[in-house]
Amino acid sequence: MISLRMPSNPPASILNIAHRGARAFAPENTLAAFEKAQAFACQLFEMDVRLSKDGELVVCHDELLTRCTDVKAKFPNRDSHFIWDYSLDELSTLDAGSWYVAELLLPPPLRQTYLQALTEDELVRYVSPQDLSDYASGEIRLPTLQQTLALAQRTGLMVNIELKSQPSGNQVLVAAVVKLVKAMGMTDRVLLSSFDHSLLVAVRALTDTIATAVLTADRLEGLTAYLQKLDADAYHPNGYGVDEATGKPQLNFFGITEAREQGRLVNVWTCNDEDDMRQLIAAGASGIISDFPNRVQAVLSAPLSLA
Repeated sequence: MISLRMPSNPPASILNIAHRGARAFAPENTLAAFEKAQAFACQLFEMDVRLSKDGELVVCHDELLTRCTDVKAKFPNRDSHFIWDYSLDELSTLDAGSWYVAELLLPPPLRQTYLQALTEDELVRYVSPQDLSDYASGEIRLPTLQQTLALAQRTGLMVNIELKSQPSGNQVLVAAVVKLVKAMGMTDRVLLSSFDHSLLVAVRALTDTIATAVLTADRLEGLTAYLQKLDADAYHPNGYGVDEATGKPQLNFFGITEAREQGRLVNVWTCNDEDDMRQLIAAGASGIISDFPNRVQAVLSAPLSLA
């Protein structure tokens, strides 16, 4: 078992991290997606946590419930579709799976961006007819964090919990997550990350045993000092940037060597291209966060080559 709070002893192998679960092959941020991660030799799955109206920890990426649930059909008279305006009981009625099947019925260019890259071969190999039936059944739900951590315990997987900023109650969110992780005895199996770095400061004020990761889409100048100040165990940069001269997308290698030389993990998001994965690994990335963990597995099982 990799101890996430021991960056001075980084894992010998590259981490295969399933983004929102193996979301190319199951409805994202659901127990079904997290279970899928096992099939691809993932050590971790990444997920997002928010607070419901009544202060319960719910796994969901978006502020709005409209993209990945049937909230408009279940609550046609509600003016708001923000997750924090719904109680856990209300959220527990939502269908969080049928939308995924509906996406697959569309021509690839009309699907959500990450699903446009899903090949027919991958679909046949990794999404069975029974899977599709289950996802379309109306029985897939938004899980609670407790349910998600219980699944991780059963499967032996570790969890990267992304803390999402709240319109209010950030301290409540952090305190509740830390309390639950401790209560479930998972302090060495959880990595807490956030784009809102004040949440990481709040985490470290409550615990020095749970690992934290600085999520960023931008270059962080003075990276070494910044990570030290936050006492962060990992650096999670966007794997892509923009070439200032051409304005075209390019791979982002900024900070990888610097953070690794400090003994910190560097897990890059969100990479779905095998050639890009190889280059990021060659540059020193310790982990790849991907919607397609099967592709990460394929890259890691073959000799590294940039030719």
